[in-house]
Amino acid sequence: MQAFDVFIIGAGQAGPSLARTLAQRGMSVAIAERKHMGGSCVNFGCTPTKAALASARVAHLARRAGDYGINVPSVDVDFARVIQRARNFAISFRDGLRSSFVGLANPRLIEGHARLDGRESDSFRIRVGDDQFTAKHVVLDTGTRTLVPPIEGLADVSFIHSGNWLDKTDLPLRLIMLGGGYIGVEMAQFYRRMGSEVVILEGSGQIAAHEDEEVSSAIAKILADEGIEIHTRACVTHVMRTDRGIRLTMEDGKAFDATDLFLAIGRKPNTDDLGLETVGVAVTENGVVKSDERLSTNVDRIWVAGDIRGGPMFTHTAWDDYRIIDSQIAGADRKTTSGRVIPYAVFTDPELGRVGMTESQARKSDRNVRILRYDMANNAKALELGEARGFVRLVIDAGTGQLLGAAILSIEAAELIHVCIDLMNAHAPVWNIRDAIYIHPTLAEALQSATLMS
Repeated sequence: MQAFDVFIIGAGQAGPSLARTLAQRGMSVAIAERKHMGGSCVNFGCTPTKAALASARVAHLARRAGDYGINVPSVDVDFARVIQRARNFAISFRDGLRSSFVGLANPRLIEGHARLDGRESDSFRIRVGDDQFTAKHVVLDTGTRTLVPPIEGLADVSFIHSGNWLDKTDLPLRLIMLGGGYIGVEMAQFYRRMGSEVVILEGSGQIAAHEDEEVSSAIAKILADEGIEIHTRACVTHVMRTDRGIRLTMEDGKAFDATDLFLAIGRKPNTDDLGLETVGVAVTENGVVKSDERLSTNVDRIWVAGDIRGGPMFTHTAWDDYRIIDSQIAGADRKTTSGRVIPYAVFTDPELGRVGMTESQARKSDRNVRILRYDMANNAKALELGEARGFVRLVIDAGTGQLLGAAILSIEAAELIHVCIDLMNAHAPVWNIRDAIYIHPTLAEALQSATLMS
């Protein structure tokens, strides 16, 4: 029974970096992974989806080539090659990560399904197959999987989801996207640009439900302009196979037929087979591991990182979790989740870059809120690029000029939003943007233009 200082269960975004850092600090570290290293980001999320979306953008631009004075007679999409290109990135990234650990004595990579198995004196016991280990600290980093709702008939049909979309090399003729969240809108646009007919069925009152209505409506219009059919407040009660594919029946009796179904209504924590009950780790009703701002569970020296700790489910937050847990275990300059500024992007085309509060959240906080807004259609670089859709929307405290939140809907918005991220982390007012000299012509000038609006 080999003993370690730290045993990490799961090799998502937090795990590998944490394992290396703690080993460099002189601790003995093991990291266990039951399938592929890299977590959802590398294997089916960020890495391959952005590769696929890049192919979709090329197809979209080729169809628009006439707008730029270029003649492209036809656009022929080889969907299987698009998928293979995306898959190759996933394989390359995860194999590279694994090879960087293979053969190391510390940190030691253990391949197999790890689960807690009670206590051993002042340590925790972990079992991987027939092997047993002990550790002073345990870090849980096991991620999430697609949530499958208890809809009648759903279990009897095959469906695509975020974990298996790379396995389908045949282009769906007509696809129903069940869920209009961030995964749903990105993948809906991808399949549409590949040539599928696409229908989004969203249960709430708007797609991208966590965004302000103006942002959601703008994304909906972008998708609709590309031929995507969107239905909100769509409650699915029954799913069945048909001769032509799949039929979804709504609560109001309306039915939608398609050749394929993509399920994108949420994620489920991978905590149901970790042996948490053997040491008393508390989880919520939905399986999220309960933790405090130190990312400590209710059991001392058991930590949690990534999506299973609840809150924002982003690769970059999982990576920051590693820094927090490292500081807590190492005992120097201890960091916490308190006050951290968490940005994100939705990689539709144009992109949505987001950080901080929405307008509705800011107004509920009883602040004196002011909205600074600027249309990309007035930005010279956006016009020259032929990419003038979208806007900059800044939520500020009217008295202090502090940036409370920002939404940028624009080409390259995921890059532009970092100006706002830096401003918020520096606790600096937006007048710093207003008074700076920006390069012309650039997309970033739209941010400065927004601060000049009254």
